[in-house]
Amino acid sequence: MTTSLTTKAAAVAAEPTGADRATAPGATTSRHRKRPPHAPLRPRPSIPLTLVTGLVLVYTLLPLVWLVINATKDQNGLLNSFGLWFADDVNFWDNITRTLTYDDGVFVRWLLNTLLYVVAGAGGATVLAVLGGYALAKYNFPGRKAVFAVVLGAVAIPGTALAVPTFLMFSNMGLTNTPWAVIIPSLISPFGLYLMWVFAAEAVPTELLEAARIDGSGELRTFFRIALPLLMPGTVTVLLFSMVATWNNYFLPLIMIKDPDWYPLTLGLNAWNAQAQTAGGEAVFDLIVTGSLLTIVPIVVVFLLLQRFWQSGLAAGSVKE
Repeated sequence: MTTSLTTKAAAVAAEPTGADRATAPGATTSRHRKRPPHAPLRPRPSIPLTLVTGLVLVYTLLPLVWLVINATKDQNGLLNSFGLWFADDVNFWDNITRTLTYDDGVFVRWLLNTLLYVVAGAGGATVLAVLGGYALAKYNFPGRKAVFAVVLGAVAIPGTALAVPTFLMFSNMGLTNTPWAVIIPSLISPFGLYLMWVFAAEAVPTELLEAARIDGSGELRTFFRIALPLLMPGTVTVLLFSMVATWNNYFLPLIMIKDPDWYPLTLGLNAWNAQAQTAGGEAVFDLIVTGSLLTIVPIVVVFLLLQRFWQSGLAAGSVKE
């Protein structure tokens, strides 16, 4: 009896355990089965989507290509050659020189006027949007919901609907035909204010502001030292939107400005275009095309210089803490 029990105990002890079975040759368990390495997702390219994207790209770049090519032509080449190919003579630098010196350099005057409207109008609109959006996002005060409703309503109203009331108001104040008639309306950007409101609510942690206040930091110091660096991507976005809107603004200066000395580039190029339809006027279509090309260069440069601020904010919140 004792010998039988001893034999069974030895047999049980000699049996491989779970870990031994897992490491034994040919042994397979669901828990220790070797998984294949994770392969990155490689979706198959969509031919219809590729075609649509290509059409959008061509539609976007074709006017720019046409503008660059035709800025190298003189008046005859512009009218007598194919629009999407160069003429026999290349007059690019001559066209630029004539554009900048035509009519006593009025193009330079219009360019400086546009820069004035952009710096004062778009810059001021960005500052007000950042301050207002931060205050609405991080401070509680009576009437906050009413302000939110007003901002949303202002975003929904097109600017052309306010053009006539704005003109009448500025006319009564004697501000028409002055730079203030363009700068002051440009300071109000409901979309920029709403964008900064939403961005500040997510980009600036309330706990961080409370910690700064506990450490004795004032509100202005907290804003400039802590909140403003976090708001930089949103600030650059609002600045670019405001700059493009002010740079390309045509309708507001059209009804406010009558003196050609205060024209922006949009009105100035339109005035050159109207010369061909005026009795005794000189057709300067080559200068119009070259001037249009020079008009978009500053915007492209600004976009390229401020692109890194956009890229720095693209990944904000993408990593789980």
